[in-house]
Parts: sequence; structure tokens; C-alpha cells
Amino acid sequence: MKRIINLSAAILLMVTALVSCKKEINNVTYLGGTSPALTATSLATVVLVKTDENKTWNTFTWTNPNYQMSTGISSQDVSYTLQFDTTGSNFTNPNIQEIVVSKDLSRAVTVKEINTALAKLGLLENVPHNLEIRVKSALTNNSAILYSNVLKCVITPYLDVAVVLPADLPTPGANNGDLFLVGSATAGGWNNPVPVPSQKFTRTSSTTYEITIALTGGQEYLFLPKNGDWGHKYAVKDKTLSGLNTGGDFLADANDNFPGPSVSGNYKIVVNFKTGKFTVTKL
Repeated sequence: MKRIINLSAAILLMVTALVSCKKEINNVTYLGGTSPALTATSLATVVLVKTDENKTWNTFTWTNPNYQMSTGISSQDVSYTLQFDTTGSNFTNPNIQEIVVSKDLSRAVTVKEINTALAKLGLLENVPHNLEIRVKSALTNNSAILYSNVLKCVITPYLDVAVVLPADLPTPGANNGDLFLVGSATAGGWNNPVPVPSQKFTRTSSTTYEITIALTGGQEYLFLPKNGDWGHKYAVKDKTLSGLNTGGDFLADANDNFPGPSVSGNYKIVVNFKTGKFTVTKL
């Protein structure tokens, strides 16, 4: 009997210890931190030049936010994100541009990187634009977010594209900068070459193409720079991304097909190589 009592007491002590440990872990709370202080090497007005695209435009540095927990300074990994937006948007622009920085307290940004960011913001080339920059810090799972002070500058971008144009792809043989639509969502299916002119895009500017065409619901497609050739294609990184059947980002030689619209009908597809985005609108 004494042995049973001693055993029961030991189990009770173990359970109490476990409950105490769990209670202690659950009581760890976030107490706060200090917003990062952001600085840059230069905020002078600048006209970007394509020949300088590999040079550093700016180096951004920020202070440690020193996240405080009830157990002391946080030992969790801190992630940082440089954010770029137009003045007046207050960083609510749906096209806001970001550069994710893992743990480091500084990041050099090249001329090409900032020029591409401006293009994806939809800003015209050869025109000065007011830009705002800040850094966001966060703990694991994007929690305990803090924002830095905002830096401002004026930048004039040059004409460039977020996605390489059809004419600039190393396609063997004749390549006149055309663009074609192929896939199970089209009347021609996956047969290549595709029927023309019904599945050939119209070039509406130096960086945009569009096509109006009947598409079969629930199917897929790709863009081809050369009819009858599978050497290069324009596609998406992940076709399961929500809302991608109405538009989004595309890339040269990405892995996944474009997801077609869910309902059959006539659609207008607009492809913008400057911003790296496409839209699909039902007519």
C-alpha cells in the first residue's frame, strides 16, 4: 500500500510540474519594441539610366527593433521588408512593391531593381515620380509588426520591362515580336502551330498585347512568342493561386499553365510586359 501511495504522489508531482511548465510558457507575452530607424546613402533626385542597371542605386540601413517579451529580449528571428510606394498612397497601393530581407539590418538596391519596382507600380518612364520608402519588421508568422520612418525621393525611370519581350527571347529562326495563344481553353487546343489570325495577339504598344477570343471554361492556356515552337513560353509560377483566372503576374518560361476562366465565353486578354501582369475580362 505504501508503495502505491508513493507512486501516486510521484505521478501527482509530475503532473503538477507539467501544468506549471505549460502555464509558464503560455504566460510569455509580447511587451513591445522600437520602430526601426531607416536611413539611406542618398535621397537626391535622380534620373535612372539603363547602362547603370547593375550599379547600386541606394543602400538602406535600419536599427534593430529590439522586440521585448515578458521573458526578456526576443530570440525569435526578425524579418524585414523594404516597401516602395508612390507619395500620397500611404502604402495602400495594391501594386505596392516590396523587397524581403532576412535578418540583415541593411540592403543595397540596384538601379534595375528600383526601376523594375517603378514599372510594376505602373509609373511612366522618362517622367519624374515622387516615391516613399519604409521598412517593416515582424516576428515569426508576420506578428508584432513595426514600421519605420518614411523616406522620400524623386526618381525618373527609364523604359524597361518586368518580363522579357517576345522579340528579345533567344528563339531560333524568325521572331518578329509576335505573341500567340495556345491551350485546351482555345479552339485550337494544344496543337502547335496555332490557327492564325484567331489566336494571334495584337500588339497595342511597345510593351502591351491584347486578344479577344472565345475560351472554354475550366481549361488552361499559354502564351507563345513563336508559332509552332515550344522552345519558349510565357506562363505562371503557381496556377493554384486564387483569382489568377482573371489576371495576375506572369513570367517567361515559368512552370505552370495559365488557369482559364471558370465559365465559357468571350474574353479579352491584355498582357503588359512592362508591369509583368495580365488581365482577363469577360465580354
